[in-house]
Amino acid sequence: MQNGIGSMAYLAASALFILSLRGLSHPSTARRGNQYGVAGMAIAIVTTLCLSGGAALPVVAVLMVIGVAGGAFLARRVEMTQMPQLVAALHSFVGLAAVLVAYASYLSPGAHEAVELGGAGQTIHNVEIYLGVFIGAVTFTGSIVAFLKLQGTVGGKPLVLPMRHTLNLVAVFACVALGYLFLAAPSAAEGARPLLIMTVIAALLGVHLVMAIGGADMPVVVSMLNSYSGWAAAATGFMLSNDLLIVTGALVGSSGAILSYIMCRAMNRKFLSVIFGGFGTVTTTAAAIEGEVVPVTVDEVGSLLRDASEVIIVPGYGMAVAQAQSTISAITRKLRDKGVKVRFGIHPVAGRLPGHMNVLLAEAKVPYDIVLEMDEINEDFGSTDVVLVIGANDIVNPAALEDAGSPIAGMPVLEVWKANTVIVSKRSMASGYAGVDNPLFYKENTRMLFGDAKSSVDALLAQLSA
Repeated sequence: MQNGIGSMAYLAASALFILSLRGLSHPSTARRGNQYGVAGMAIAIVTTLCLSGGAALPVVAVLMVIGVAGGAFLARRVEMTQMPQLVAALHSFVGLAAVLVAYASYLSPGAHEAVELGGAGQTIHNVEIYLGVFIGAVTFTGSIVAFLKLQGTVGGKPLVLPMRHTLNLVAVFACVALGYLFLAAPSAAEGARPLLIMTVIAALLGVHLVMAIGGADMPVVVSMLNSYSGWAAAATGFMLSNDLLIVTGALVGSSGAILSYIMCRAMNRKFLSVIFGGFGTVTTTAAAIEGEVVPVTVDEVGSLLRDASEVIIVPGYGMAVAQAQSTISAITRKLRDKGVKVRFGIHPVAGRLPGHMNVLLAEAKVPYDIVLEMDEINEDFGSTDVVLVIGANDIVNPAALEDAGSPIAGMPVLEVWKANTVIVSKRSMASGYAGVDNPLFYKENTRMLFGDAKSSVDALLAQLSA
């Protein structure tokens, strides 16, 4: 009876997790999706505690209090600009948990029914343990490196070691060979040695894989690590014979893989090429940039916006860093009140996290119906009077389409240069996260509004309000 109720509760939690993913697919339903996820997790935790008969309840209660306090602290203190780093850090926790659970399951084999079956049951259980440790170790160290890159502690340029692909293959084959020794070990004490060696190799592999990925590919890396963490959770579910953990891990793993594929398509990149080395790993010769940079004042930008019939705003990571989204929202309302048609163009990899710009604009209460994806708005730039680029660089770089020698050649971008006038709000002429110069700044119809994005748009709002 208890197992039947538990199965029904797990089924309900699984349904809520699916609804949560569905809700999180659009800003207008994201809050509801978050609530579904919270409800599903609450059901999962209570059900698991009930099915375990309250074993080690005091320890679990203390750890839950610590976790809740830590989560509440992070939710209040972490800025939206730090969300990519937070996501990477949380992925590392999932990987570490998978490793620790696998070791605990192996060193305490009597705690798992599959081991008591002997023979094939024990072999299958050991395979689950081995895979859980491997995926978890790669996810753990890879996520830490991703966190350090996003934080700026480690440089965004890819680490290109000689014969790096060969090194990766040697590491994988070594893990396979150690897996054979692990499965053939007659006791847990003898099997622990190859398991520990594999853990070290897998951890180093995780570091090398992410270090070899260039800064421009970091949005894909975040979604890729999300997928890894899901498969690590699924492996843990198999180890513990927990159906809900298997389902949840599979949902996270598959959705992360699908998102990674979508991101790679948006960047005209192959998934395997991203995993084994990002932008900057191939030596290319970009064409020389010709033209002059034409600076513009806030007053001139205000006049251009007032006289325009159609305006498209293209936000980037610079807007997030400057926390200028609320002012941009206010400018949008001002222009719409004056009869100007205002829309937003969002590149799939704008920012350093999938959907980063959408979340920021939703937070600033920008209407959802005027926030359009790249494929929806790219054809409209030719009939647009003014494009206002706020803190974006690589995603509006015409070299991606015009220069076959550029490191970002072939990457789909927002074709803002087709508008009558392009206003680029930027601190300086520095290159973007991909480290590639941008010919857009030198085009005849481009005007550069230099300065901090927040200060510039605050001054622009004041000018429009005058």
